[in-house]
Formats: sequence, structure tokens, C-alpha cells
Amino acid sequence: MVIVNEKCKGCTICSKNCPVGAIEMVERKAVVSAEKCCECGVCTRVCKFGAISKPSDVSDGLIVCSSCSVQCRIPAGHTGACKRYTNENGKLVRNRALVVHNDGITYPDPRLQGPIITAVGAGTNYPCIRPAPHIVSEVRDGVEVVTTVTEAPLSYSGVTVKLDTNTYIGEEGDPVYRDGKVVGMVNTEEYGSKMIAVGGANKLTGPDGFIVARTIVELANGEEVELSVNKKTKIVVQAGKPPVINGVKEAKMRIGCGSATVGLFAKKMKEAVDEVIVIDHHVTGLFTEHLAGADVGMEWSGVIPNARKSSRGRYFGEHGEGIGGTTIETPRDAIKSVDMTRARAGMQILVVNTTGEIRALFEVLPDGDVKEIPMTEKAAALADDIMNNCEESLASVMYTGGTGGSARGGVCTKPLAITKAVHEGKAVLTIGGAPAYILPGGGINFIVDAGKVVNHGFTWVPTPATVAPVEYTMTKADYEAIGGHMDCIRPVEELRRELGV
Repeated sequence: MVIVNEKCKGCTICSKNCPVGAIEMVERKAVVSAEKCCECGVCTRVCKFGAISKPSDVSDGLIVCSSCSVQCRIPAGHTGACKRYTNENGKLVRNRALVVHNDGITYPDPRLQGPIITAVGAGTNYPCIRPAPHIVSEVRDGVEVVTTVTEAPLSYSGVTVKLDTNTYIGEEGDPVYRDGKVVGMVNTEEYGSKMIAVGGANKLTGPDGFIVARTIVELANGEEVELSVNKKTKIVVQAGKPPVINGVKEAKMRIGCGSATVGLFAKKMKEAVDEVIVIDHHVTGLFTEHLAGADVGMEWSGVIPNARKSSRGRYFGEHGEGIGGTTIETPRDAIKSVDMTRARAGMQILVVNTTGEIRALFEVLPDGDVKEIPMTEKAAALADDIMNNCEESLASVMYTGGTGGSARGGVCTKPLAITKAVHEGKAVLTIGGAPAYILPGGGINFIVDAGKVVNHGFTWVPTPATVAPVEYTMTKADYEAIGGHMDCIRPVEELRRELGV
């Protein structure tokens, strides 16, 4: 890396962010160790004064790593920024052997997969010092198995709503309202989806706990609920159906970010047009500059997208209410400029979003400007191919809860023992018959796909708390070991005869 001493302010931000420790401060100026530096460019991106630049040519002895778009230039005996690959005598070597087995995982006995009965309709024995409403047994592959069921009131509960859309709904942390009351917030985005968190103990026990409890349960039960973010963006949510945002029903979930779209369709892009800009609020892709473009024989076209550069062919979009959740209002706005020292008049540029639904074709003019032209058959086919490989946009609801409190009393007389049994895989927790993921660490905190729970399996009580159908399944021997209520076990056939099922 090249340091311009006159511009360096000695702020130390480059040395603090260098992933390989190649920068030190000498007399309040940055000094780069050529022996360690992998020219990843992190320092150039964090420096606010333009004091650092990356050499255009690869220095002798450095090996270019192509495991990601950064393309570190790794010196002999050292690693790149991610510390995965080492330059060993001019050859890049993954510095960790392939792990074939994860010996630290204990998988539950397959005979415990699925409860004998569900807890939906079981009722609740309160206070929890009393045994669960139903404790039943049956023999599976020669082993007696027990399931205990109860409908447990949980004040530590909520739902995470996943909306398959790139449409801007608000910033992370923005409040989410229902009927004018705050019931949750916008959560961290996931790949191709906006996330909303509703509920939690603080909201349930707050002044608007009743509407919070009702909202959690209605969402978890697959009912239609209207929410708003910042009292501005209206969202109609129903699990298993497309979200409706400000009156517009979402149709497609993006196939990937702009960079991923280029990677998936690079060969077809080469056959269709001279350049492609894939608009996305996370990463906008530029085909010819991208590594995937280089792989199919392309060189940078001279087109510069209207976004902030991250790495080769990858640009950060700004969040907004435009195309792909960016501030880009029209396809033309995606083209910032064209470098005519590399471009040529007549070149065709396809601008498309990550679902292929928005597309426009442009031709480069002799003065470097562009004009929109009718879509060619090849360009339209490319955009259609992107669109046809997208999934349908859906809303999903995941219920989260904690059953590590007094609800354990209905299961056994040793509360710590059932907690350990769950984490050790000796007892399998299900919710309304659906498999649950147990969060690591203390307690019994779980996440379950509400769409897999028995229909309308959740209710709420005005303490307020939501009520979840909780089942624990384990061998009879393990149930006895945790202090189970052995005298309350009934053969499941006896219960079925009693219920007439």
C-alpha cells in the first residue's frame, strides 16, 4: 500500500482496522509493512483523508487469492485478510484441514422424534407444582417412550416475522405499531427478507401488553394482521401469503444480491448484452468488472454504476424507497457515468433489479450519455430468466419462547434435570407437534416455525402472556431419572379410547 505522508493525520484508524496487523504508527504517520501487507484495501476504505492507495500492479512474490471478490495479494509466509489461506512457497494453502465429522454433537434418539400426542387442547395445570395434564407412554422399537404435554403460559415469548421482499420498510430498530400501539420493532435483515420482531417480555408486561399478546397469537395462528412501521409504512402480514406493503402485494423474493445475480447468470449476460447493472440495496452488481464477468472473458466496460464501490464489480446501494430498496428511482438513475476511454458507442447496458421485474435497456452514445432503447429478445430473455428463478414472496412467522421457568414443574420434580436433558438431546421439545430449535446456553429457549404447529395452536391469557402447546418426549428410563411423575403415566391407547380417537 502507498501512504501519502502529507495527507496522513496520524488518526490510527488504518492500523486499528488492518486485519493482518501490517500498519504501525511511527512519529504519528502510518507505516506499512510490505512483509505482512496483503493489499486487501481495508485501510483505503476506512481512511477519511485519502492518504492510502492500492498499487495497480501485483508486486513480485505476492499471490493473488480468488476465494472472494477482495482478491488479497498475499506475501510469502503470511495469510490474507480472512486468515484462511497462507502463501506457502508461492502456493496458496488452506490453513485448516477439512473437517469430516463434528464429534461434539450428540443427535437425539430417532425414536424421540415427534411427540406421542400434542399439547394442543391439553389445558394447563396451574400452579405448575402439579403434574402436566397428560403424561402418556408407548413402545417404539422396543423402548418405552414418554411424552408430557401442557399448554404453558409464557410471558417470555414473541414472534419474528420474515417478509420476503427488497421493499424498504424502515431502518433497523424502528418501532412497529398496531392500532397506534408499539408492539415490536424492525429487526436485522436476513438474506432477501425484511425481519420484524413482535412481543418479548418487556412489551408483554408493559402498558400495552394486551394488544401485544393478541398480536403475537394472531400472527402465530396464521391470521391476517395489519402493522405499520413508524406509523408510515403499512404492512399486511399473514403467514404463508405474500406480504402487502403500502397496498402493493409483493410477488417475488430476490434470487440473491446484485453480485450473486451476476455470478449466477454471467454466461447468459455475456450472450445477451455488453453490460449489466443489477440494482440491489445490499450489493449492486456490475457484470463486466465482476470476477464472474472476468471468468467468462469480459473486461470492464467503462460503465460506472450510481453506488458506492465495495470491491471488484460489487457496489453498496443506499437504502431507500426506490428500485430494489435503494434510492434509485428509475433504471436510468442506476448509470452514473460512462468512461469513453474504455466504452464504445452503441454498447448495450441492461439495468435490472434482483427479481427481474424491473428492466430497461440502454445504448451508449458517442458523447458518453445513454438513451433507452426497446428491449431486445436476448435482453428480455435474460431478465425473464432471472425472474423465473425467483421464489414467490411469502410472509413467515417464527414463535419464540422460554419454558425454563415454573412450567418445568409439571414435567418433573427436578427442574434443572429437564433443562439438561433437553440440551443433551435426551428429551426432545416440540411445540404443537412441530420441531423446535433450542437456543444454546442456559434455560429452555426455543424457536419454532409457527406454520408447522397444529392449526390455531396458540392462545393468550390476560396476565398478559401467550400460551404455547409444549411437549417433552424422552425414554421412560430418562423420564424417571429426572424425577418424572411416574404414577401419572398412562398408556396412550387408554387416552385414545377415552377420547374416542
